[in-house]
Amino acid sequence: MALKRRELVGLAAAAALATILQGAPASAAEFTLNIGYQPIVEPSRVPQADGTYEKVTGAKINWQKFDGGADVIAAIASGSLDIGYVGSSPLAAAASRGLPIETIALVGLISEAEALAVRDIAKPEDLAGKKIATPFVSTAHYSLLTALKHWNIDPKSVEILNLRPPEIAAAWSRGDIDGAYVWDPVLAEIKKSGTVLATSADVADWGGPTFDAWIVSKKFAEAHPDIVAAFVRVTGDATAAYRANPEAWGPTSPEAEKIARLTGAKQDEVPALLKGYIFPTLEEQAKPDLLGGGTIKAVAETSAFLKEQGKIPAVLADYAPYVSSRWVVDASKLSF
Repeated sequence: MALKRRELVGLAAAAALATILQGAPASAAEFTLNIGYQPIVEPSRVPQADGTYEKVTGAKINWQKFDGGADVIAAIASGSLDIGYVGSSPLAAAASRGLPIETIALVGLISEAEALAVRDIAKPEDLAGKKIATPFVSTAHYSLLTALKHWNIDPKSVEILNLRPPEIAAAWSRGDIDGAYVWDPVLAEIKKSGTVLATSADVADWGGPTFDAWIVSKKFAEAHPDIVAAFVRVTGDATAAYRANPEAWGPTSPEAEKIARLTGAKQDEVPALLKGYIFPTLEEQAKPDLLGGGTIKAVAETSAFLKEQGKIPAVLADYAPYVSSRWVVDASKLSF
């Protein structure tokens, strides 16, 4: 029964897209799609800049910029967002609290795009008594706590400050903080005058992998499955284009210019920043060990760690309802 439903959704999405591309009116044009994004350096910034999402879905899109996943989750919970960009830690926290959301696509597995950068601190033991900033309930926050645990450092011995990336950049330039666990492009700036103690690639090796993903309100997904599938397909196509020829996304390329424009990153640094992630294709995401079981396992383990740290009150017995490979499968069937 489930297979037939997916096939019908795929056919409906293809039909809707064909209608849109032929210039005929489509139901999608009758409403505004609210999407919350973060200024992260990743391939889907290109179709966002090009208006491709609007062209393919036929919807008017209200793009809203957020500086952290916790704010995106709050906006989805309030009903002001339909689709949002979050990291694995806020995703886990939201799922653990029963927020009606579903993961529809992975953006990237975080490697060196997030890191703990410090100044005048030579080794982890020197973190005691220092002011370290990070956006709370973010993947960076989770990675910082995981790193401290790995180093056998009591988090209470470190003054951990809750600051968003723009606030971190300002605090770093003023000399108000000794370090920060944050992501690019702010990370790239503070690394110029700081030293990296650990990256999220290191933290992944220590048992704390993190990732970024697109999530959707379940209410919206049930009402507009064709739009969700089309959104995922556009996102996947951007990833495939980058993966096929990353060298073409050089410092003077149109892709680098668009990404820089939407993220605030310096254009000549975009190619290096893109290498801070591992971007899986739709085909790779559809495999059981990634968006299926692998992602569900990662969300469950992240939730368990957050509970251990007192960041969430309880964990769920099963996180499968919050992660689905259905959308990447349906998206892969579309052609436009």
